[in-house]
Amino acid sequence: MNIDKKYLPLLFGIAIAIGVFIGGKLNFTDSSDRLFSTNSKKDKLNRLIDYIDYDYVDDVNTDSIVDVTVNGILENLDPHSVYIPKEDLQRVTENMKGDFVGIGVSFYTLRDSIAVIRSVEGGPSDKAGIKGGDRIIMANGDSLFGKYLKNDEIVKKLKGPIDSKVNLKVYRKGEPKLLNFTVKRSNIPIKSVDAAYMLSKDLGYIKINRFAETTYKEFKVGINKLKKLGATKMVLDLRDNPGGFLGIAEQIADEFLENDKLILFTKNKSGAIEKSYATNKGDFETGEVYVLINENSASASEIVAGALQDNDKGTIVGRRSYGKGLVQREMELGDGSAIRLTVSRYYTPTGRSIQRSYDHGVEDYYDDYYERLDSGELLDSAKILVADSLKFTTPKGKIVYGGGGIIPDVFVPLDSSMQNETLNFLYRRGYVGNFIFEELEKDRSVYKNMTKQDFIDNFKIGEDLVFAFEDFINTKTDSKITFVAYHDEVKQYLKAALGDQLYGDGAFEEIFNEMDIMIEEVMKLSEHY
Repeated sequence: MNIDKKYLPLLFGIAIAIGVFIGGKLNFTDSSDRLFSTNSKKDKLNRLIDYIDYDYVDDVNTDSIVDVTVNGILENLDPHSVYIPKEDLQRVTENMKGDFVGIGVSFYTLRDSIAVIRSVEGGPSDKAGIKGGDRIIMANGDSLFGKYLKNDEIVKKLKGPIDSKVNLKVYRKGEPKLLNFTVKRSNIPIKSVDAAYMLSKDLGYIKINRFAETTYKEFKVGINKLKKLGATKMVLDLRDNPGGFLGIAEQIADEFLENDKLILFTKNKSGAIEKSYATNKGDFETGEVYVLINENSASASEIVAGALQDNDKGTIVGRRSYGKGLVQREMELGDGSAIRLTVSRYYTPTGRSIQRSYDHGVEDYYDDYYERLDSGELLDSAKILVADSLKFTTPKGKIVYGGGGIIPDVFVPLDSSMQNETLNFLYRRGYVGNFIFEELEKDRSVYKNMTKQDFIDNFKIGEDLVFAFEDFINTKTDSKITFVAYHDEVKQYLKAALGDQLYGDGAFEEIFNEMDIMIEEVMKLSEHY
Protein backbone atom coordinates (compact mmCIF):
# COMPACT_ATOMS: atom_id res chain seq x y z
CA MET A 1 0.00 0.00 0.00
CA ASN A 2 1.39 3.40 -0.97
CA ILE A 3 0.90 6.32 1.41
CA ASP A 4 1.12 9.89 0.30
CA LYS A 5 4.20 11.40 1.98
CA LYS A 6 2.26 14.46 3.06
CA TYR A 7 0.26 12.26 5.53
CA LEU A 8 3.34 10.70 7.13
CA PRO A 9 3.80 13.42 9.85
CA LEU A 10 0.13 13.05 10.83
CA LEU A 11 0.30 9.26 11.05
CA PHE A 12 3.57 9.47 12.97
CA GLY A 13 1.94 11.82 15.52
CA ILE A 14 -1.04 9.48 15.91
CA ALA A 15 1.32 6.54 16.49
CA ILE A 16 3.17 8.47 19.22
CA ALA A 17 -0.12 9.40 20.91
CA ILE A 18 -1.25 5.75 20.90
CA GLY A 19 2.13 4.74 22.32
CA VAL A 20 1.88 7.29 25.12
CA PHE A 21 -1.63 6.09 25.96
CA ILE A 22 -0.57 2.43 26.07
CA GLY A 23 2.56 3.30 28.02
CA GLY A 24 0.47 5.06 30.62
CA LYS A 25 -1.43 1.81 31.20
CA LEU A 26 1.66 -0.35 31.58
CA ASN A 27 2.88 -1.61 34.94
CA PHE A 28 6.24 -3.19 34.39
CA THR A 29 5.90 -5.36 37.47
CA ASP A 30 2.77 -7.00 36.03
CA SER A 31 2.67 -10.25 34.10
CA SER A 32 2.23 -10.07 30.31
CA ASP A 33 -1.47 -11.00 30.37
CA ARG A 34 -2.23 -7.83 32.40
CA LEU A 35 -0.21 -5.28 30.47
CA PHE A 36 -3.14 -4.00 28.46
CA SER A 37 -5.80 -4.24 31.18
CA THR A 38 -7.09 -1.29 33.14
CA ASN A 39 -7.40 -1.08 36.93
CA SER A 40 -11.06 -2.02 37.30
CA LYS A 41 -11.20 -0.98 40.96
CA LYS A 42 -10.05 2.57 40.23
CA ASP A 43 -12.22 2.76 37.09
CA LYS A 44 -15.29 1.73 39.10
CA LEU A 45 -14.84 4.63 41.54
CA ASN A 46 -14.09 7.13 38.76
CA ARG A 47 -17.11 6.05 36.73
CA LEU A 48 -19.41 6.27 39.76
CA ILE A 49 -18.31 9.86 40.49
CA ASP A 50 -18.70 10.77 36.79
CA TYR A 51 -22.22 9.27 36.64
CA ILE A 52 -23.25 11.29 39.70
CA ASP A 53 -21.62 14.43 38.28
CA TYR A 54 -23.28 14.25 34.87
CA ASP A 55 -26.40 12.10 35.13
CA TYR A 56 -27.77 12.20 38.68
CA VAL A 57 -31.14 13.99 38.88
CA ASP A 58 -30.06 16.55 41.54
CA ASP A 59 -26.95 18.67 41.93
CA VAL A 60 -24.58 16.96 44.33
CA ASN A 61 -21.31 18.13 45.88
CA THR A 62 -19.16 15.26 44.68
CA ASP A 63 -16.22 16.56 46.72
CA SER A 64 -18.12 15.58 49.87
CA ILE A 65 -18.87 12.17 48.34
CA VAL A 66 -15.17 11.65 47.67
CA ASP A 67 -14.40 12.59 51.29
CA VAL A 68 -16.92 10.01 52.51
CA THR A 69 -15.47 7.41 50.13
CA VAL A 70 -11.91 8.03 51.32
CA ASN A 71 -12.99 7.80 54.95
CA GLY A 72 -14.88 4.59 54.21
CA ILE A 73 -11.83 3.01 52.62
CA LEU A 74 -9.52 4.01 55.48
CA GLU A 75 -11.96 2.75 58.12
CA ASN A 76 -11.50 -0.72 56.64
CA LEU A 77 -7.74 -0.61 57.16
CA ASP A 78 -6.84 0.22 60.78
CA PRO A 79 -7.94 2.80 63.39
CA HIS A 80 -4.94 5.06 62.80
CA SER A 81 -5.01 5.47 59.01
CA VAL A 82 -6.99 8.71 58.73
CA TYR A 83 -8.09 11.31 56.22
CA ILE A 84 -7.35 15.01 56.85
CA PRO A 85 -9.63 17.35 54.84
CA LYS A 86 -7.96 20.43 53.37
CA GLU A 87 -9.81 22.75 55.75
CA ASP A 88 -8.19 20.94 58.70
CA LEU A 89 -4.74 20.30 57.28
CA GLN A 90 -3.20 23.67 58.16
CA ARG A 91 -4.31 23.43 61.79
CA VAL A 92 -3.07 19.84 62.08
CA THR A 93 0.24 20.74 60.43
CA GLU A 94 0.77 23.76 62.71
CA ASN A 95 0.09 21.64 65.78
CA MET A 96 2.73 19.10 64.78
CA LYS A 97 5.15 21.71 63.44
CA GLY A 98 5.14 23.37 66.84
CA ASP A 99 4.48 26.97 65.83
CA PHE A 100 2.28 29.28 63.76
CA VAL A 101 2.38 32.87 62.58
CA GLY A 102 0.27 35.19 64.70
CA ILE A 103 0.21 37.93 67.33
CA GLY A 104 0.74 35.69 70.36
CA VAL A 105 -2.30 35.86 72.63
CA SER A 106 -4.58 33.31 74.22
CA PHE A 107 -8.18 34.50 74.35
CA TYR A 108 -11.79 33.52 74.73
CA THR A 109 -15.03 35.22 73.78
CA LEU A 110 -16.59 37.02 76.75
CA ARG A 111 -19.91 38.76 76.30
CA ASP A 112 -19.47 39.06 72.50
CA SER A 113 -15.92 40.44 72.61
CA ILE A 114 -12.39 39.00 72.51
CA ALA A 115 -10.90 38.90 75.97
CA VAL A 116 -7.14 38.37 76.18
CA ILE A 117 -6.34 35.72 78.80
CA ARG A 118 -2.59 36.20 78.54
CA SER A 119 -0.01 37.36 76.02
CA VAL A 120 2.64 34.79 75.13
CA GLU A 121 5.79 35.72 77.04
CA GLY A 122 8.26 37.39 74.69
CA GLY A 123 5.75 37.30 71.81
CA PRO A 124 4.71 40.24 69.63
CA SER A 125 1.65 41.21 71.71
CA ASP A 126 3.65 40.99 74.94
CA LYS A 127 6.32 43.26 73.45
CA ALA A 128 3.66 45.70 72.23
CA GLY A 129 2.16 45.95 75.75
CA ILE A 130 -1.08 43.96 75.46
CA LYS A 131 -2.09 42.52 78.84
CA GLY A 132 -4.41 39.93 80.28
CA GLY A 133 -7.92 41.36 80.55
CA ASP A 134 -7.61 43.57 77.45
CA ARG A 135 -10.42 43.40 74.88
CA ILE A 136 -9.34 43.48 71.23
CA ILE A 137 -12.09 45.49 69.57
CA MET A 138 -10.72 46.01 66.04
CA ALA A 139 -7.99 44.63 63.78
CA ASN A 140 -6.97 46.72 60.74
CA GLY A 141 -10.33 48.46 60.82
CA ASP A 142 -12.41 45.26 61.04
CA SER A 143 -14.58 44.90 64.11
CA LEU A 144 -13.88 41.92 66.34
CA PHE A 145 -16.99 41.94 68.47
CA GLY A 146 -20.52 40.78 67.98
CA LYS A 147 -22.87 37.99 68.88
CA TYR A 148 -22.21 35.82 65.84
CA LEU A 149 -18.44 36.16 65.57
CA LYS A 150 -16.81 32.72 65.56
CA ASN A 151 -13.37 31.82 66.88
CA ASP A 152 -12.07 30.70 63.48
CA GLU A 153 -13.08 34.06 61.98
CA ILE A 154 -11.24 35.88 64.79
CA VAL A 155 -8.12 33.78 64.24
CA LYS A 156 -8.14 34.53 60.50
CA LYS A 157 -8.15 38.27 61.19
CA LEU A 158 -5.34 38.06 63.72
CA LYS A 159 -3.14 35.70 61.70
CA GLY A 160 -1.23 36.78 58.61
CA PRO A 161 2.12 36.57 56.83
CA ILE A 162 5.21 36.62 59.00
CA ASP A 163 6.55 40.14 59.72
CA SER A 164 3.28 41.72 58.53
CA LYS A 165 1.73 44.28 60.87
CA VAL A 166 -1.75 44.50 62.29
CA ASN A 167 -3.23 47.62 63.90
CA LEU A 168 -5.31 46.79 66.95
CA LYS A 169 -7.76 48.88 68.93
CA VAL A 170 -7.98 47.67 72.51
CA TYR A 171 -10.32 48.41 75.39
CA ARG A 172 -8.62 48.32 78.79
CA LYS A 173 -10.54 48.63 82.00
CA GLY A 174 -9.85 51.96 83.67
CA GLU A 175 -8.62 53.67 80.50
CA PRO A 176 -10.85 56.54 79.20
CA LYS A 177 -10.16 55.81 75.52
CA LEU A 178 -9.43 52.83 73.30
CA LEU A 179 -5.71 52.05 73.09
CA ASN A 180 -3.91 51.66 69.76
CA PHE A 181 -1.28 48.96 69.23
CA THR A 182 0.69 48.01 66.14
CA VAL A 183 1.74 44.37 66.41
CA LYS A 184 4.22 42.69 64.09
CA ARG A 185 3.23 39.07 63.47
CA SER A 186 5.87 36.41 64.09
CA ASN A 187 6.28 32.69 64.75
CA ILE A 188 4.40 31.78 67.92
CA PRO A 189 5.44 28.52 69.59
CA ILE A 190 2.83 25.91 70.41
CA LYS A 191 4.51 24.50 73.49
CA SER A 192 4.83 20.75 73.79
CA VAL A 193 6.78 20.87 77.07
CA ASP A 194 4.22 22.05 79.63
CA ALA A 195 6.48 22.31 82.65
CA ALA A 196 10.04 21.78 83.89
CA TYR A 197 10.62 22.32 87.61
CA MET A 198 12.16 20.68 90.69
CA LEU A 199 10.10 18.31 92.85
CA SER A 200 12.89 18.10 95.44
CA LYS A 201 16.51 19.17 95.75
CA ASP A 202 17.68 16.39 93.37
CA LEU A 203 14.50 15.27 91.54
CA GLY A 204 13.48 17.17 88.41
CA TYR A 205 10.13 16.98 86.63
CA ILE A 206 9.42 17.55 82.94
CA LYS A 207 6.06 17.08 81.20
CA ILE A 208 5.66 16.57 77.44
CA ASN A 209 2.16 16.88 75.97
CA ARG A 210 3.00 15.63 72.42
CA PHE A 211 5.98 14.89 70.16
CA ALA A 212 6.07 17.77 67.67
CA GLU A 213 8.95 19.10 65.54
CA THR A 214 10.04 21.50 68.29
CA THR A 215 9.66 19.08 71.22
CA TYR A 216 13.26 17.89 71.39
CA LYS A 217 14.59 21.46 71.49
CA GLU A 218 12.09 22.39 74.22
CA PHE A 219 13.00 19.22 76.11
CA LYS A 220 16.73 20.02 75.96
CA VAL A 221 16.12 23.50 77.33
CA GLY A 222 14.06 22.04 80.17
CA ILE A 223 16.42 19.24 81.10
CA ASN A 224 19.48 21.53 81.00
CA LYS A 225 17.70 23.97 83.29
CA LEU A 226 16.87 21.19 85.76
CA LYS A 227 20.42 19.84 85.75
CA LYS A 228 21.71 23.32 86.62
CA LEU A 229 19.23 23.37 89.52
CA GLY A 230 20.74 20.13 90.84
CA ALA A 231 18.63 17.39 89.27
CA THR A 232 20.36 14.01 89.34
CA LYS A 233 17.05 12.13 89.01
CA MET A 234 14.29 12.89 86.54
CA VAL A 235 10.53 12.41 86.22
CA LEU A 236 9.41 12.28 82.58
CA ASP A 237 5.63 12.77 82.56
CA LEU A 238 4.04 11.29 79.41
CA ARG A 239 0.53 10.93 80.78
CA ASP A 240 -2.22 11.81 78.28
CA ASN A 241 0.44 12.29 75.57
CA PRO A 242 -1.07 10.93 72.30
CA GLY A 243 2.29 10.74 70.49
CA GLY A 244 3.57 12.42 67.34
CA PHE A 245 6.78 12.14 65.36
CA LEU A 246 8.67 8.87 65.78
CA GLY A 247 12.04 10.57 65.16
CA ILE A 248 11.48 13.00 68.05
CA ALA A 249 10.65 10.10 70.37
CA GLU A 250 13.91 8.44 69.34
CA GLN A 251 15.88 11.59 70.15
CA ILE A 252 14.35 11.86 73.62
CA ALA A 253 14.89 8.16 74.39
CA ASP A 254 18.50 8.67 73.26
CA GLU A 255 18.99 11.22 76.06
CA PHE A 256 18.58 8.45 78.64
CA LEU A 257 20.20 5.47 76.88
CA GLU A 258 23.87 4.63 76.47
CA ASN A 259 25.56 4.50 73.09
CA ASP A 260 24.47 1.65 70.75
CA LYS A 261 21.46 0.60 72.85
CA LEU A 262 18.56 -0.40 70.59
CA ILE A 263 15.67 2.09 70.83
CA LEU A 264 13.21 0.30 68.52
CA PHE A 265 12.89 -1.35 65.15
CA THR A 266 10.21 -1.06 62.48
CA LYS A 267 8.98 -3.62 59.95
CA ASN A 268 7.08 -2.71 56.77
CA LYS A 269 4.83 -4.62 54.36
CA SER A 270 7.72 -6.31 52.60
CA GLY A 271 9.34 -7.35 55.87
CA ALA A 272 12.16 -4.81 55.65
CA ILE A 273 13.50 -3.97 59.12
CA GLU A 274 14.97 -0.65 60.20
CA LYS A 275 16.68 -0.37 63.56
CA SER A 276 17.29 2.78 65.58
CA TYR A 277 20.13 2.93 68.10
CA ALA A 278 21.10 5.38 70.83
CA THR A 279 24.11 7.60 70.22
CA ASN A 280 26.71 9.05 72.57
CA LYS A 281 24.87 12.40 72.76
CA GLY A 282 22.64 11.59 75.75
CA ASP A 283 22.76 14.09 78.62
CA PHE A 284 21.02 11.94 81.25
CA GLU A 285 22.48 8.47 80.71
CA THR A 286 23.63 7.97 84.30
CA GLY A 287 20.75 9.55 86.24
CA GLU A 288 17.74 7.67 87.55
CA VAL A 289 14.57 8.26 85.51
CA TYR A 290 10.88 7.68 86.25
CA VAL A 291 8.49 7.64 83.29
CA LEU A 292 4.84 8.36 84.07
CA ILE A 293 2.27 6.78 81.75
CA ASN A 294 -1.47 6.16 81.79
CA GLU A 295 -4.19 4.74 79.56
CA ASN A 296 -3.94 7.79 77.27
CA SER A 297 -0.18 7.61 76.70
CA ALA A 298 0.15 6.45 73.10
CA SER A 299 2.44 5.90 70.14
CA ALA A 300 5.63 7.98 70.54
CA SER A 301 5.07 8.02 74.32
CA GLU A 302 5.06 4.23 74.28
CA ILE A 303 8.20 4.18 72.15
CA VAL A 304 10.07 6.12 74.84
CA ALA A 305 8.63 4.08 77.73
CA GLY A 306 9.22 0.78 75.92
CA ALA A 307 12.79 1.67 74.94
CA LEU A 308 13.72 2.51 78.53
CA GLN A 309 11.87 -0.45 80.05
CA ASP A 310 13.38 -2.99 77.64
CA ASN A 311 16.88 -1.60 78.29
CA ASP A 312 16.37 -1.83 82.07
CA LYS A 313 16.70 1.95 82.34
CA GLY A 314 14.71 3.61 85.11
CA THR A 315 11.21 2.80 86.30
CA ILE A 316 7.89 2.99 84.44
CA VAL A 317 5.16 4.22 86.80
CA GLY A 318 1.39 4.42 86.31
CA ARG A 319 -1.15 2.36 84.38
CA ARG A 320 -1.07 0.32 81.17
CA SER A 321 -0.57 2.60 78.19
CA TYR A 322 -2.87 2.98 75.18
CA GLY A 323 -1.41 0.29 72.91
CA LYS A 324 -0.55 1.88 69.54
CA GLY A 325 2.31 0.20 67.71
CA LEU A 326 1.65 1.40 64.16
CA VAL A 327 3.64 4.02 62.24
CA GLN A 328 1.90 6.47 59.89
CA ARG A 329 3.24 8.57 57.02
CA GLU A 330 1.41 11.70 55.82
CA MET A 331 0.69 11.69 52.08
CA GLU A 332 -0.83 14.56 50.08
CA LEU A 333 -3.82 13.87 47.86
CA GLY A 334 -3.28 16.79 45.47
CA ASP A 335 -6.26 18.96 46.44
CA GLY A 336 -4.96 20.32 49.74
CA SER A 337 -6.09 17.28 51.72
CA ALA A 338 -3.94 14.40 52.94
CA ILE A 339 -4.03 10.98 54.49
CA ARG A 340 -1.98 9.52 57.29
CA LEU A 341 -1.46 5.95 56.17
CA THR A 342 -0.03 3.17 58.32
CA VAL A 343 3.18 2.04 56.59
CA SER A 344 4.89 -0.12 59.23
CA ARG A 345 4.74 -1.57 62.73
CA TYR A 346 7.25 -0.77 65.41
CA TYR A 347 8.69 -3.12 68.01
CA THR A 348 10.40 -2.43 71.33
CA PRO A 349 14.04 -3.57 71.81
CA THR A 350 13.02 -7.01 73.17
CA GLY A 351 10.92 -7.56 70.03
CA ARG A 352 7.42 -6.99 71.37
CA SER A 353 4.61 -5.25 69.52
CA ILE A 354 2.39 -3.27 71.86
CA GLN A 355 -0.40 -2.70 69.30
CA ARG A 356 -3.87 -3.57 70.60
CA SER A 357 -6.08 -5.73 68.45
CA TYR A 358 -8.55 -3.92 66.19
CA ASP A 359 -10.17 -7.07 64.79
CA HIS A 360 -13.58 -6.13 66.19
CA GLY A 361 -13.79 -2.75 64.46
CA VAL A 362 -13.00 0.88 65.15
CA GLU A 363 -15.87 1.51 67.58
CA ASP A 364 -14.83 -1.38 69.80
CA TYR A 365 -11.20 -0.26 69.56
CA TYR A 366 -11.97 3.23 70.83
CA ASP A 367 -14.24 1.91 73.59
CA ASP A 368 -11.23 0.23 75.18
CA TYR A 369 -11.03 2.80 78.00
CA TYR A 370 -14.54 1.94 79.19
CA GLU A 371 -13.76 -1.77 78.95
CA ARG A 372 -10.71 -1.23 81.17
CA LEU A 373 -12.80 0.80 83.59
CA ASP A 374 -15.55 -1.85 83.73
CA SER A 375 -13.05 -4.69 84.16
CA GLY A 376 -11.43 -2.96 87.14
CA GLU A 377 -8.02 -2.79 85.45
CA LEU A 378 -7.63 0.93 86.16
CA LEU A 379 -7.90 0.25 89.89
CA ASP A 380 -6.20 -3.14 90.24
CA SER A 381 -3.10 -4.30 88.35
CA ALA A 382 -4.15 -7.94 88.85
CA LYS A 383 -6.99 -7.29 86.39
CA ILE A 384 -4.57 -6.52 83.52
CA LEU A 385 -4.89 -9.36 81.00
CA VAL A 386 -1.58 -10.74 79.71
CA ALA A 387 -0.73 -13.62 77.40
CA ASP A 388 2.17 -15.97 78.12
CA SER A 389 2.72 -16.27 74.37
CA LEU A 390 3.62 -12.55 74.35
CA LYS A 391 6.09 -12.76 77.23
CA PHE A 392 9.54 -11.22 76.70
CA THR A 393 12.61 -10.86 78.93
CA THR A 394 14.85 -7.80 79.30
CA PRO A 395 18.66 -8.13 79.52
CA LYS A 396 18.46 -8.09 83.34
CA GLY A 397 15.73 -10.71 83.46
CA LYS A 398 12.64 -8.57 83.93
CA ILE A 399 9.47 -10.03 82.38
CA VAL A 400 7.57 -7.70 80.01
CA TYR A 401 4.56 -8.33 77.80
CA GLY A 402 3.45 -7.35 74.32
CA GLY A 403 0.00 -7.30 72.82
CA GLY A 404 -1.55 -4.09 74.10
CA GLY A 405 0.38 -1.23 75.64
CA ILE A 406 3.26 -0.86 78.08
CA ILE A 407 2.55 -2.39 81.50
CA PRO A 408 4.27 -0.25 84.16
CA ASP A 409 6.86 -1.55 86.60
CA VAL A 410 5.02 0.20 89.44
CA PHE A 411 1.22 0.34 89.18
CA VAL A 412 -0.67 3.41 90.45
CA PRO A 413 -4.49 3.13 90.38
CA LEU A 414 -6.81 5.76 89.00
CA ASP A 415 -7.29 8.45 91.66
CA SER A 416 -11.02 8.51 92.25
CA SER A 417 -10.89 12.03 93.69
CA MET A 418 -8.65 13.93 91.25
CA GLN A 419 -10.04 11.98 88.30
CA ASN A 420 -13.62 12.90 89.19
CA GLU A 421 -15.45 12.88 85.85
CA THR A 422 -17.45 16.03 86.60
CA LEU A 423 -14.37 18.10 87.45
CA ASN A 424 -12.46 16.80 84.44
CA PHE A 425 -15.39 17.62 82.18
CA LEU A 426 -15.73 21.15 83.55
CA TYR A 427 -12.02 21.80 83.10
CA ARG A 428 -11.84 20.37 79.56
CA ARG A 429 -14.86 22.40 78.46
CA GLY A 430 -13.27 25.63 79.67
CA TYR A 431 -15.65 26.40 82.53
CA VAL A 432 -12.86 26.56 85.10
CA GLY A 433 -10.75 28.91 82.97
CA ASN A 434 -13.69 31.14 82.09
CA PHE A 435 -14.74 31.44 85.72
CA ILE A 436 -11.21 32.34 86.81
CA PHE A 437 -10.93 34.97 84.09
CA GLU A 438 -14.14 36.66 85.22
CA GLU A 439 -12.93 36.58 88.83
CA LEU A 440 -9.65 38.17 87.78
CA GLU A 441 -11.56 40.88 85.97
CA LYS A 442 -13.02 42.06 89.28
CA ASP A 443 -9.61 43.10 90.60
CA ARG A 444 -6.29 42.07 89.06
CA SER A 445 -4.34 44.42 91.29
CA VAL A 446 -4.52 41.87 94.14
CA TYR A 447 -1.81 39.85 92.36
CA LYS A 448 0.22 42.75 90.97
CA ASN A 449 3.23 42.35 93.28
CA MET A 450 2.94 38.62 93.88
CA THR A 451 5.66 36.44 92.33
CA LYS A 452 4.90 33.06 90.81
CA GLN A 453 6.71 31.20 93.59
CA ASP A 454 5.02 33.24 96.30
CA PHE A 455 1.65 32.46 94.71
CA ILE A 456 2.41 28.72 94.54
CA ASP A 457 3.74 28.51 98.08
CA ASN A 458 1.37 30.79 99.97
CA PHE A 459 -1.82 31.68 98.10
CA LYS A 460 -4.98 29.92 99.35
CA ILE A 461 -8.31 29.53 97.59
CA GLY A 462 -11.17 30.38 99.96
CA GLU A 463 -14.44 28.52 100.43
CA ASP A 464 -16.30 31.54 99.05
CA LEU A 465 -14.62 31.03 95.65
CA VAL A 466 -15.71 27.37 95.58
CA PHE A 467 -19.33 28.40 96.21
CA ALA A 468 -19.05 31.15 93.58
CA PHE A 469 -17.78 28.58 91.07
CA GLU A 470 -20.66 26.29 91.95
CA ASP A 471 -23.13 29.12 91.24
CA PHE A 472 -21.29 29.96 88.00
CA ILE A 473 -21.58 26.36 86.75
CA ASN A 474 -25.22 26.02 87.69
CA THR A 475 -26.04 29.29 85.91
CA LYS A 476 -24.09 28.40 82.76
CA THR A 477 -25.30 24.81 82.48
CA ASP A 478 -28.79 24.93 84.05
CA SER A 479 -27.72 22.09 86.34
CA LYS A 480 -27.70 21.43 90.07
CA ILE A 481 -24.07 20.56 90.72
CA THR A 482 -22.71 20.58 94.26
CA PHE A 483 -19.08 20.18 95.30
CA VAL A 484 -19.63 19.17 98.92
CA ALA A 485 -17.45 16.06 98.60
CA TYR A 486 -14.79 17.69 96.42
CA HIS A 487 -13.94 21.08 97.94
CA ASP A 488 -10.19 20.38 98.14
CA GLU A 489 -10.09 19.10 94.57
CA VAL A 490 -12.06 22.10 93.26
CA LYS A 491 -9.67 24.46 95.07
CA GLN A 492 -6.76 22.73 93.39
CA TYR A 493 -8.30 23.17 89.91
CA LEU A 494 -9.14 26.82 90.61
CA LYS A 495 -5.70 27.67 91.97
CA ALA A 496 -3.97 25.88 89.10
CA ALA A 497 -6.09 27.73 86.52
CA LEU A 498 -5.50 31.04 88.30
CA GLY A 499 -1.75 30.42 88.37
CA ASP A 500 -1.78 29.55 84.69
CA GLN A 501 -3.59 32.76 83.69
CA LEU A 502 -1.37 34.94 85.88
CA TYR A 503 2.04 33.39 85.24
CA GLY A 504 1.96 30.59 82.65
CA ASP A 505 5.37 28.88 82.49
CA GLY A 506 4.23 25.57 83.98
CA ALA A 507 2.38 27.10 86.93
CA PHE A 508 -0.69 24.93 86.32
CA GLU A 509 1.26 21.64 86.50
CA GLU A 510 3.33 22.74 89.49
CA ILE A 511 0.19 23.52 91.49
CA PHE A 512 -1.94 20.65 90.24
CA ASN A 513 0.77 18.06 90.90
CA GLU A 514 0.73 18.84 94.63
CA MET A 515 -2.21 16.45 95.05
CA ASP A 516 -1.16 13.94 92.38
CA ILE A 517 -0.87 10.42 93.80
CA MET A 518 1.41 9.29 90.97
CA ILE A 519 3.86 12.08 91.81
CA GLU A 520 3.61 11.06 95.48
CA GLU A 521 4.51 7.48 94.53
CA VAL A 522 7.55 8.67 92.56
CA MET A 523 8.70 10.79 95.51
CA LYS A 524 8.63 7.67 97.70
CA LEU A 525 10.49 5.61 95.10
CA SER A 526 13.08 8.35 94.68
CA GLU A 527 13.75 8.54 98.40
CA HIS A 528 14.42 4.80 98.55
CA TYR A 529 16.67 4.76 95.50
